[in-house]
Amino acid sequence: MADQPTTLEGHLVHITFYNPTNHFTIARFRENTSGSTISILGHLPDPNLGQNLRIDGAWQHHAKYGPQFRIERFDILLPETPDGIRKYLLSARIKGVGPKMASRIIKQFRDQTLEIIEHTPHKLAAVKGVGQGRIQQITDSWKAHHTLRNLLAFLRQNGVDLSYGARIFREYGAEAMEVLRNNPFQIINDIPGIGFFIADQIVKNSGEPIDELERAKACVLFLLKQAGDEGHVFLFHGRLLERCLKRFDIHEDLLEDAIAELAAGDKIEAIPCEMDGGIETAVYPKALFLAEEASANKLAAMLSIPDTIPVMNPESIHREILNKLALQLSPEQFDAVNGVLSERVAVITGGPGTGKTTLIRSIAAVFDALGEKTLLAAPTGRAARRISEISGKRAATIHKLLQYNPTEMVFEKNRDNPLDAGVVIVDEASMVDIHLMHSLLNALPITAKLILVGDPAQLPSVGPGNVLADLICSEKIPTLTLTTIFRQSRQSRIIVNAHQVCQGQLPALDEPATREQLPEFSFIEENDPERASRRIVDLSCDIIPKATGFDSTRDIQVITPMHKGVVGTLHLNSLLQKRLNPVPKSRSSSGLRYKPGDKVMHLKNNYQKDVFNGDIGIVTMVDQNKELLEVNFEGRTIGYELSEMDELTLAYAISVHKSQGSEYPAVVVPLMTQHFPLLQRNLLYTAITRGKHLVVLLGNRKAVHIALQNDKPRLRASRLAQRIADMER
Repeated sequence: MADQPTTLEGHLVHITFYNPTNHFTIARFRENTSGSTISILGHLPDPNLGQNLRIDGAWQHHAKYGPQFRIERFDILLPETPDGIRKYLLSARIKGVGPKMASRIIKQFRDQTLEIIEHTPHKLAAVKGVGQGRIQQITDSWKAHHTLRNLLAFLRQNGVDLSYGARIFREYGAEAMEVLRNNPFQIINDIPGIGFFIADQIVKNSGEPIDELERAKACVLFLLKQAGDEGHVFLFHGRLLERCLKRFDIHEDLLEDAIAELAAGDKIEAIPCEMDGGIETAVYPKALFLAEEASANKLAAMLSIPDTIPVMNPESIHREILNKLALQLSPEQFDAVNGVLSERVAVITGGPGTGKTTLIRSIAAVFDALGEKTLLAAPTGRAARRISEISGKRAATIHKLLQYNPTEMVFEKNRDNPLDAGVVIVDEASMVDIHLMHSLLNALPITAKLILVGDPAQLPSVGPGNVLADLICSEKIPTLTLTTIFRQSRQSRIIVNAHQVCQGQLPALDEPATREQLPEFSFIEENDPERASRRIVDLSCDIIPKATGFDSTRDIQVITPMHKGVVGTLHLNSLLQKRLNPVPKSRSSSGLRYKPGDKVMHLKNNYQKDVFNGDIGIVTMVDQNKELLEVNFEGRTIGYELSEMDELTLAYAISVHKSQGSEYPAVVVPLMTQHFPLLQRNLLYTAITRGKHLVVLLGNRKAVHIALQNDKPRLRASRLAQRIADMER
């Protein structure tokens, strides 16, 4: 019966799907009583073929896949016979125990084997070939395997979503249970975004008296971190109180006590600010307060120092650029180059087609001629490689430039060990958050020049702050704005429409005349999400390649506002993978869910592997037995183990935020009213400007109108502009 609680016993016969990031599993399960095989789904840690389970749950009916059993809780049934124990040891992938070693151990201990491994593992030394190193390996692997099982049981008992189990286990390993029982609020800082919800639920279910002040302090820190994830550097006191009261029933008196204690403990900073004729308190996390304050102070100090670089006359500038780059600058571009030469800090901005990249090349050439050591940088690896290719000069990510030490999580380049540079030019500066700007300024010699190049109309940084826009808004940082669209760019419908969107005007939404003739920029009307997803697949896999010769995987990129939904990244990636890479996965109990030929994206900066957030590559090798795969990132092959799978995701379709700093020969952009929460003008503008030769918008006109009218996302809680505006120069 659907929804009626049921208990089943049996074993796993096939793993259909397994996500190691949250342990969600779809599998085939053979019942002991009836001998029938059924479909089960739910959260199972490291499911293995042959694993004996007792599962509690309920039946449900799926329109496409029929009856399924959804797991609510489970127990692993440990075998009692030598043959069953051998199968269990091998299916559980206990490190240090292969088929031969399993046979030796079982021969020695028979039906006591699992008892020995769990409680007296030192006795394993009696087995031939088992030394202290192998005993430790077996013990650690056994402990990890069963800690995860116990962790999920604990979370289930406390009403915590089991999908969080993998994240908690990755953070604490075998110590997870001890942390959750003894100091649950520790996970607020260790697991941003979800930590407070988990800790609060556990504390409420513990039966112990709740320290309301400690809970309020934890809540304040959580809400400030959540605000940072939304792009805010601080929260005003009134907004903080509203969130505390509405979401967690924490009242003003308790909030005031929490803020006072946190401020006294140097965890936060509460600063009175003038707002609309009144005074409002801005509550900062301490690190963000220091980053904002120090950034403004360093900029003030740099601007106060007279320029020492010799003046170059206009004829020499023209001659140097013409000789080195074979370029003839426009009057506007020349004024920008000339203006930068006399400024300690400057911003260069402008929309697509206005020559920002040409300006970077020209400025670097002039400073080279003056004997100044010039460094080029960008926030992402993709943006750094792009500026390197265009400028002919080596560029690095800002993290690499500052020599980030991932072990200590600090930058080796800092105030005491500054950069060896006379000029630093940063491209795609709209992506730089306040943390990174502070670190860059901290490592910059006081006598150096800083030139920031970017387009503030694009999406702001993922991290907190709105740095580029704040610098411009302050009106204290010299800003050189390129407005002239070059003749060849004026002929580009992509660039023309991008400027229309930037100004809040409707772009030309013309549908292509035929499937075979796609204009540079086109709009395809489709109001039904299901049909839209199918048309996106047809465009990417068939229509665009035939019309342009572009490769479906390497040249065409689907860019969508959201991850969830029918036209979100998750569903579109599934459809595109089936169409573009139909090679079946090898049958295995492993959690490797990628196949050779898959297009994947790396999701976090990994300095050991020298691969960064947003890098896209192609899977070249999958070894299910050894549980590893290899990805080719533009000629560099990087290996991944099963435990590192959370660093990868399919990239046939990516979010607009993940596309920042990149260009693609062709982009397909779904824009539907179901994307309403994220329909913003700068999002649409950013998506359009990712396409170099072809842009196809697909969706409904109402969604385009909504995005154009929504220009509010630029409003972030930040006081950098005000701090800079108030400084003496």
